[in-house]
This record gives sequence, structure tokens and C-alpha cells, in this order.
Amino acid sequence: MLDEALHIRTTDYDYDLPDWRIAKFPLEPRDSSKLLVYRHGDVSEKVFTDLPGLLPEGALMVFNNTRVIQARLHFRKEDNAQNRGALIEVFLLEPASPSDYQLNFAATGSCSWYSLVGNLKRWKSGTLRLAVDVGGHRITLCATRGPAHGAGYRIDFTWDNDGTTFSELLEAAGEIPIPPYLNRQSQESDKTTYQTVYSKIKGSVAAPTAGLHFTDRVLRDLDARGIDREELTLHVGAGTFRPVKSEEISGHEMHTEFIAVHRSTIQKLIAHGGHAIAVGTTSVRTLESLFYIGVYLSEHPDATEEDMHVGQWVPYRGTADMDTVTSLHHILDYLDSQGLDVLKTSTQIIIVPGYKYHIVNMMVTNFHQPQSTLLLLVSAFVNGDWHTIYDYAISHGFRFLSYGDSSLLIP
Repeated sequence: MLDEALHIRTTDYDYDLPDWRIAKFPLEPRDSSKLLVYRHGDVSEKVFTDLPGLLPEGALMVFNNTRVIQARLHFRKEDNAQNRGALIEVFLLEPASPSDYQLNFAATGSCSWYSLVGNLKRWKSGTLRLAVDVGGHRITLCATRGPAHGAGYRIDFTWDNDGTTFSELLEAAGEIPIPPYLNRQSQESDKTTYQTVYSKIKGSVAAPTAGLHFTDRVLRDLDARGIDREELTLHVGAGTFRPVKSEEISGHEMHTEFIAVHRSTIQKLIAHGGHAIAVGTTSVRTLESLFYIGVYLSEHPDATEEDMHVGQWVPYRGTADMDTVTSLHHILDYLDSQGLDVLKTSTQIIIVPGYKYHIVNMMVTNFHQPQSTLLLLVSAFVNGDWHTIYDYAISHGFRFLSYGDSSLLIP
């Protein structure tokens, strides 16, 4: 199974996507977008407000409640003989110190982030400074470059007001990091439209875009149909935009993402026989990772958060013959033994054709880039029939990518 997965050719998952088919802005209202329905090989077209009526009553729907942070900070290098006002961008990726997202956002005075640096050649040394107005106070935010980390650096931040949190500084000075393929600058409207209406937990640098179509009206209609709703958290990293450049998928390294799932969500999954409708590929990756976490805990009940990390190729190394509900019970047992209410760990899972889905039995998702890992995930879900879906979407005027239309997939 692993050998077959490693040798999947990315060129087999290519299609022509003209730039004019990429939605630059969302529709208003957001639930007026088109909805492609793929049901057992048949394709039809609806409007997103029709979604609740297309789902089985009493089903469980799972949402990713992560919230996009204003992760782009722009500093102007202080003038000197070599650099006259060079613009330096610091793109926050992952908290370094404190490493916990909530503690980092609540930090006062100083914190550190692993970040990408734009125009790095103009920032060889020294401290960058940015004047920020927060609540009527003028605060100076300083950035110092630390050691290299992956494709970026650790950036150490300090500021001269201990009553101001780092979260407040980002809200005042940062920009929403809209996807690069939109080929435009972020606008004030993106602060609202590039967030789901149910976003809560700050930490993502990209939105879980399938959720952007939901409105309070659609959520009320789901409730009226008796659809159970649960939330989990996966903080989306910048790696979600990284294209697959290798000829075979074996040459692509998935980015690691932080996940958090409450005990009550595990219990609800068990009550629904271990099955759920996933909103977006981030929810898919989190839910499917739970199965492998439970399998691991069955043999390592005293594991740490780091131990439970789901590696990229874990699902393809042998077969896990455990049923899903049993796996989920192992997670509950672990939480009980540790006195925890929330499972916190990370995942690097890649889902490609040949993967066996354990929890997700329906999926709401947008239309993804050619030769992307997300398109491979969709292909695995619909048993390789992705061309049927994308050919229909292209020929029927659907809008693509983050601000585009969506689909309901029922294999």
C-alpha cells in the first residue's frame, strides 16, 4: 500500500484552470454560492442554502473553528547608508515562545514566532521597529531575527507596554494573509469575508475555506433538521499553499498542523457510530487523524502530545484492523487517565488515492488547485472519480478556490 501511494504521479491530477475562473472576492451573501452535489457518481447543481435539506436528519456535521490571524507585519528598515527605508515583511507561521497559541497571543512585553521573512537580503542585522496605536496608546513593536528554522527564522518580538497583548498588536498592525493566487492586495473587507462565521480559536494563516459559505441562516436550518454540530480546531499553516513540485507524491513533504479536539466531540463521534460529515479538508484531516491516534494509544496509553503526532505516511504502513469506535474509545480512555478535556497534538497526514476513510462519510469542500494534495484527498474520497466533478464544475461556470463555490461529496 505504501509503495503504491509513494509512486502516485502528480501530473495525473492536472486540469486547466484559467485565472478568470478563480474567484477574487466572495459572493454576497456568502450562502448564495453554487453547490455542486456529487452523489454516488451522479452530479447535480444546487445553491448553498439548499445544503441542510440534502443531508440525512440526525447526522453529525463537524466544523473547524480556527480563526485566521492578521499574520503579515510590515516593518520599514531604518535608513542608513546601505538600506534606505527597505520594506521588510514578517509572516508569522507558528508560535515559538510561548509555544502554546493562546499563551503566545496573551503574552505581554515579549514573544517569539517562527516566521517567513520577505526582502530578507535587506535585513542582514539590527532591530526593526514599528509604531502601533492600540487603544489610544502609541506602542513601539520591535523585531529581532533569531536562528534559521525551516524555510524561515525565529523572530523575537518585544514592545514597550506591558498592558498590551501580542494579540492586540496583531489586530492593530497586522494584515490578513489572503491566498497568493488571488493576485491582489488584502482589503479591509477580507478581515470579515476571510473568516468563517463560527471562527473562535486564533491561530491560522489561511481560512478553512469550505466554511466560508455558512451563514447563521444555514446553521439554523441545520439545527432545524436535527443535524448535530460539533467543532474542532486545526490551525492552517502557510504550507497549505505550497504546490506539489515533485513528479511523484513521495517527493512532497506535508506541513505539520496543530489540532485540538474536545472530549465531548469524541463522545459525539462515538454516538454516531464513528461517522461524520466533514466541513472542509482541514476537518477531514483532523477527523481521520483521530483514528490513527486511537490506534497508537491502544498500544501506548501513556503517550505524550508529541508521541501522538500523526506522521505523513502512517496510514500506509500496514493495515489497521481496529474498528473506528474502538479507536475513539482509546482516546477517551487516554483523556480520562490524564484528567484532560481536550486532546492536543499535531498531524502531518496526507490523504491520497488508495487511502481508506475511517470517519468521514460525506464532505463539503471547495474546488482545489490542479496537482494539489487537496485534489488528491478529494480523489481518494470519490474513488478516483474527481474528473466527473471538476469537468462539470468547469463546464457549468463554477467559481474556484478559496472564495469560490463549493461541493457536497457523497461517494
